[in-house]
Parts: sequence; structure tokens; C-alpha cells
Amino acid sequence: MSVSTAACDQSVCTPLPVLGRDVTVPLVTGGEVTYAALDYAASAPALQRVWDDVAAYAPYYGSVHRGAGYLSQLSTDLFENARTAVAEFLGCRPADQVIFTRSTTDSLNLLARALPAGCQVFVFETEHHASLLPWQDARVTYLDAPRTPRQAVETLERALADRDPYGPALVCVTGASNVTGELWPVRELAAAAHAHGARIVLDAAQLAPHHPVDIRDLDVDWVAFSGHKLYAPFGSGVLAGRADWLRAAEPYLAGGGASRKVTRRQDGGVAVEWHDSAARHEAGSPNVIGAYSIAAACKALTEAGWDALVARERYLIAKVREGLAEVPEVRILSLFGADAERVGVLSFVVEGWNSSHFAAALSAEYGIGVRDGLFCAHPLVRTLLGSDPETQGECGAPEAAPGEKSLNAIRVSFGAGTPDEHVERFVTAVTELVRDGAKWQYRTEDGRCVPAV
Repeated sequence: MSVSTAACDQSVCTPLPVLGRDVTVPLVTGGEVTYAALDYAASAPALQRVWDDVAAYAPYYGSVHRGAGYLSQLSTDLFENARTAVAEFLGCRPADQVIFTRSTTDSLNLLARALPAGCQVFVFETEHHASLLPWQDARVTYLDAPRTPRQAVETLERALADRDPYGPALVCVTGASNVTGELWPVRELAAAAHAHGARIVLDAAQLAPHHPVDIRDLDVDWVAFSGHKLYAPFGSGVLAGRADWLRAAEPYLAGGGASRKVTRRQDGGVAVEWHDSAARHEAGSPNVIGAYSIAAACKALTEAGWDALVARERYLIAKVREGLAEVPEVRILSLFGADAERVGVLSFVVEGWNSSHFAAALSAEYGIGVRDGLFCAHPLVRTLLGSDPETQGECGAPEAAPGEKSLNAIRVSFGAGTPDEHVERFVTAVTELVRDGAKWQYRTEDGRCVPAV
């Protein structure tokens, strides 16, 4: 679907209600303005629907899997029903497990702990650190950044063709880049992995809030995502997918809930029989409110309709891209080129500005919250910026390693709760800052650029 910025049907382009939409913040130049939250890729605001559902449940909160009382039974049912709702949201296969974790990072570390002995892992250098770093105990092949989706598939195919064909292997790939927002060819990468006897895990942290994610349709083995990016607060995440490696692995955490039976041995030790279900990796009292909030978000997004959500986001992406194209000093970062399909995440640099300085001015003078830095994807951002001239400015420039340039970028990200006014204010602010400069003086404090008092 192509959506022009010139017109957008109101039934499609109405943002979903989110918390914080009426919050005002002070400006250094005087007065207040409604805060423009354009850092969805870090943490999206909670949907009002999710908050209302959690608030309605909160008085009935009780222990999960632990008590015979009414509130404990109610909370246990709610927790397990949340698992079912997430499985439906992801299109899980009947034998798949849904495990509640703390985050995408936690989910992928859990899977890393469950890898069979001798497993080879293949991961592109373009991944978020949550996907790049958990595999330290495995044999890891880091793949160079591709410059087209086709090249990504070809690079993976070559790497897999050279692997040990008899041992287990895992491919880890993002669905949408947290730096460029570009969509990756997940279905094609999954086909390549399976053709060479490997499995694949999808980091859907940036994809799930913007597009439907279906395990069976994409033919991936596991999916990991975070609630706080899916409009659900309270620090919860999901790992969903095939059960066999997870059942064979030692529990991610040892403790109550993961164990089915614990007895003393004659030698004085302790014998443990672990659960085979998702509980095996969910030791301790679970984050029932976090799990419930994820389930509520899954239901809210599904009921809102993905066609409308995707259409609105494409409309906003077009508004931002067209606006930034009018500012020659701005360069949008991209792996796959200007025509690549993307979610509402764009990173850019501004000629003559350090990114920390620019982001600080957007916040202090316009009430706009964005992200600056390397976005927990250091190899990717360094690859994208490595050939740029050193135009770091004076404020907030991070220290570089010896022989390296000081590199950072600005990221703007948005989603289902973003009103038109926020992206319009952002484009206006970028234009004015580049044309007129900052209205305020800034200084570096603890490595950050902040308004000078």
C-alpha cells in the first residue's frame, strides 16, 4: 500500500491513544509545550488500552502457581491466558513454547544457554547487541554488513555452505533494524538456514510493534521480543518457538517453579526433576503484570488492524523522509538504499553538528525526545558512518578510541501513538536548527550535551 503525505483517510491515520500524550515539558527558551515522544525504538509509550486493562486487574493481583486462594487462582489463570494470547499473536505452532522473560536481551541469552553442544552460530555484524553478544560460549561466525537484501541471503548461504554439515547450527537475525528501520528478508533467510540444516531465531523487538509477526508464515524456529517496545510496560519479554532445545537444556534459572520434584539423595545431596514446559525456564515468582500487559498489547494491536496501523506508519515515514530531504545537510543512514521498506525508525547525521548537541537542542528548545549515539549497535553504526568526515562539533562529542573518529548519530522513531503534529514539529525543528543554529548555549556534562545554566 502506498500512502501519500498529501492526504490520509482519518479512519486510517488516527493514532492510537497512549499514555503521556498530553504531558507538557518546559523549554529553555521559556514556556511549555506538549512533549513529542519520538524515541519509540527505545521504549514505546504504553497504550491507554493496556494501562486500563492492567489497572482493572491490579486490585486482584495475587501469587502465581503458588496459592489456593481466589486471587492466586485468578492471577494464575490470567498469566497462562496471557501465554495463550501471545502464542496466537505470533501464530505459534501447536508444539511451540512461549516463555516469559525480562526482555529481548534476556530471551536471546536464554536461548544461548540452551544451545546444544558444538552449536555454530551465524550472526550479521548489523545486529543490536542483544542479538550480537549472547553467543560467546558458542562457535560464532560474524557476517559482514550486506548492502542489499539479496546480498544478505547470499552471504548467509555462503557461510552456511562452509560449516560443519553434521553439527547443530543457529542463525540469528533482526526483523527490522533498530538503526535504519529497514526490513530484513526474514522469510528468505529462514529458507536458506533450513536448506543448510540450521535453525533461525528472529529478533522481532523492532518488527513486532510495527508489522504482524507469524512464526509459521516466516518459517522461523524462535521469535524474541520485548513488551516495552510493544506499548506494554512493566519489564517483560517473550521467547517463543521450538521446545526441544529448551527442554534439553539446564534451566536458565534454578529455583522454585522450574522444578517438578526435589528430593534428598542418600549421599546427602539434592536430586532435582525439572519441568519440561515453559516453567523450566521461568523460575521464581513471575512478572504476571508484565505478561498480562504484553497480552493486552497483542490484543489491542490485533483489534486495531494491521492494515490500518501499517498504512498510518508509512504515511508518517513519508512525511519525515520528505521533510528531511528538503534539508541538504541531513543524511539518512541506510544499508539497503532509499527505496528499502522500513518501519518508523530513521537515523541520520547533520553536517556540522555533533549528534548529541543536535538531540539536546531538539529536546531543550522544541520539546522533542529522540535518541543519539550508537544505539547499542556499535558495529553497524560505525560501518554506516566510517567514511564520514569528522564533523563532531564541540558539545557532547564522545571520546573515541585511539586512532578512531568520534562517531554518533541521531535516531527518530515513532509508531501507532504518534500524532501528525509530533513529526511535523520534528521536521520544522530540524530545518530551523540547521538554518538558524541553536538558540541556547550548551555544555558537556558526564559525556552528554546539556543546556548551559
